[in-house]
Amino acid sequence: MAYDLKSYLVVGISSSALFDLTTEHNIFETKGLDEYLKYQIEHEKDILKPGPGFKLVKNLLRLNELIPNKRLVEVIIMSRNSASSSLRFFNSIEHYGLDISRAALTSGMPIKPYAEAFNVALFLSTNVEDVQDAINGNIAAGLIYNYEYQHDDNRKQIRIAFDGDAVLFSDESERIFQKEGLDAFAQHEKQNALKPLPEGPFAKLLKAISRIQKEFINLEMPIRTALVTARSSPAHERVIRTLQVWDVKIDEVFFLGGVRKAEILKAFGADIFFDDQDAHLKYTADVVPSARVPYKNLSEQISLFEDREDSDD
Repeated sequence: MAYDLKSYLVVGISSSALFDLTTEHNIFETKGLDEYLKYQIEHEKDILKPGPGFKLVKNLLRLNELIPNKRLVEVIIMSRNSASSSLRFFNSIEHYGLDISRAALTSGMPIKPYAEAFNVALFLSTNVEDVQDAINGNIAAGLIYNYEYQHDDNRKQIRIAFDGDAVLFSDESERIFQKEGLDAFAQHEKQNALKPLPEGPFAKLLKAISRIQKEFINLEMPIRTALVTARSSPAHERVIRTLQVWDVKIDEVFFLGGVRKAEILKAFGADIFFDDQDAHLKYTADVVPSARVPYKNLSEQISLFEDREDSDD
């Protein structure tokens, strides 16, 4: 009988997001593919250090140990590497005891078709093109920033934080803010307070996490979520009502009104934070693992934010 992935939260992650491949990437950039392959083969017994997505993956896989005979999460390595350069990844996975047995190794070809085939609900990568392709294909995807993994963190509860507009919700309201200003944005949100916000690229992922949380109603909750948004009153009401319509409970919600997000995320202890703007992520990436969520239309994204250094959301 075929193994049906539709029953699980499937996370696809690139090798460079799971492990620290800084040295290897430099070899590829400066000496080319052949030297990179030679290096990986010669060092296949050398264990790779954890990368920016390691902590999240490790904690997500722990969910499979909490309910007897109930598997909740599958993690799949999705890499443009070839099979000949992949043994080091599998050796490192075994070394860290990660329950990962599946991989898509495409030898330089795009990842998106295989992310769709594997029913991936979240894709994390350091490859801009692959993340953009996944978003264009309606897959929640993040371009993960480099982050120094903390080995001494023994907290096992997973903590995932999301920005609001253009991440959990569509970019509809954000565009009004960009084109017409804060007053027009506030007025629009007040007038539409009873109208649910359209879903953004991470709405389905949040709903999937919510379903997992419901498995632990009478048990210690292993996963906690947060919404960290620069929205403030009167733009808060529409957000709250939208989550009610979605039948989703976010554990912690922060309406910051322009306060920098990094300090809040550090206090929350996020395993990862998803935001659409580098203006926020360049600060948050110093304190928690962070990933940028691109717009579906990259040219529109550039046009919308090219003149902006800081943002309200």
